Amino acid sequence: MNGNEEHLVQSVTGPLSGQVPLQLRGPADMAEMLPYLLGFFPDDSIVAVGLQGPMLQQGGVIRLDIPTDPADWPSVAADTARLLVTLSGQRDRPPEQVLLYLCRDAVAPAPGAGREADDGAGGGVADGPGVLTGLRPLAEQLAQAFRATGVLVKESLLVSGGRWWSFLCGGESCCDPAGVPIRSVRLPSPVAAAAAFAGVAPRGSRKAIAAGLFPVGPPEDAPAREAIERAGPQLVHELSGPGGRSATLERTAVLLAEVLAEFGAGARELDRGRTARLLVGLQDKLARDRAAEYAEPDELVPAQRLWRYLARQCVPPFEHYAAPPLTLLAWTSWLAGDTATARVVLSRVLDLDQGYTLAQLLYESLNGGLHPSELHDRVRQERRARERLAVRRPADVVVPPDDPTPPAAPPAPGDPAVPTPRQHRPTTPEEPAGPAGAANQPDRPEQPRVPRQVGDPGSSGRPPSSRQSRRKARRSGRAGGGGPAFGLPEEAGPLTVRAARRAHRPHRAHRARRAR
Repeated sequence: MNGNEEHLVQSVTGPLSGQVPLQLRGPADMAEMLPYLLGFFPDDSIVAVGLQGPMLQQGGVIRLDIPTDPADWPSVAADTARLLVTLSGQRDRPPEQVLLYLCRDAVAPAPGAGREADDGAGGGVADGPGVLTGLRPLAEQLAQAFRATGVLVKESLLVSGGRWWSFLCGGESCCDPAGVPIRSVRLPSPVAAAAAFAGVAPRGSRKAIAAGLFPVGPPEDAPAREAIERAGPQLVHELSGPGGRSATLERTAVLLAEVLAEFGAGARELDRGRTARLLVGLQDKLARDRAAEYAEPDELVPAQRLWRYLARQCVPPFEHYAAPPLTLLAWTSWLAGDTATARVVLSRVLDLDQGYTLAQLLYESLNGGLHPSELHDRVRQERRARERLAVRRPADVVVPPDDPTPPAAPPAPGDPAVPTPRQHRPTTPEEPAGPAGAANQPDRPEQPRVPRQVGDPGSSGRPPSSRQSRRKARRSGRAGGGGPAFGLPEEAGPLTVRAARRAHRPHRAHRARRAR
């Protein structure tokens, strides 16, 4: 071994008991902890864990894809260090040390696989030493980047093929060149016991979870595309009609309630017309925030099924329409205790729209240790307040049929209000925090604007080039994601996410009071 046996404290967070602290006693424990730390088996990933205080307690955690081009490694290493320091500082304080993992080709085990596949990190050692040699430059660049920020590397591990290696080993006399098998998830150990107590079990590989989020293929994609193309002009026609945006939002809310009732009764799909109408309607952040209110325990399962179904209907060239339903899927998954799915889904959202602010904020809250109940309490309060104050609209709200008739006077082709594939959204200096918000409030409510804040880098997508990786990592409150639909006026929205996060950090308020 490399002699790095100094203890550190990490946490397993689960739905049964919240955070369960666990003392790790060396690289073997650190390697075993990885899938419990994220909730899934990372593949082709950089994972950095901040360590804080004299007990080396777990701080911020981020995951990025390993770039396929080694020329991008220096910029990604610098981004990783900067982002972890930023995230840890937002949560509490910058890290003093860092635990690094490089994961290559880690996959979930097949049923009945052997011991080395039982750990979920792959069924064979493949060319472990070759992987170690190939990724060593990236490990060194990461260490150098963290040292430049004043953060020491506690341990740097390669996890591949069900085994681990330490990049800090001095040679064969220190570690076995073939690697050390990772303890099986089914064998007793302090890590497995803490995870079981917290109610946490790895959900498979990240790629396997993400595979269920992509759009449907032929032959379903053609009718889905045609339905979205019809729904755009139909929505514009609604917006230009009596009641304008408020009436359109209310129609979306009525349709959403109807559809969720059907999914609660066991439905698993919708007709094309209502599917497309919901997709274009949810592009308005007020409609999306209203949808986020469906988060009570008896609503979570049908809501998750609906959001996943809607996201998969966003076929090319309308893939970006999946950002709202995927963000809602992540929100409800987090509430249900499935943090693994929530992380992977939010990563998918940020791949689709790097500036989707609600996804950024949820990601930062998730990785920053905020419990979803704190945010849910605020969403629930706003839902109850809206229901008390809402004035019921008349019964002439009409849900569009399966094959809506195009409006009599459709907008001109150049009209910016007509939804188009990947329509450019104008950037604004501020963005609402969501989720929550009343769909029946005036078009321009007098609400405070929300200052920008650095988004969470927690599980960014693939960085195919250094330029793109820097841009992806630089998610500092950029507007664009989650904004109003189809050229509608920008609104401030409620402060739910940021308010909950401020309440989650009372130590900061205490320090501020003492400073005065």
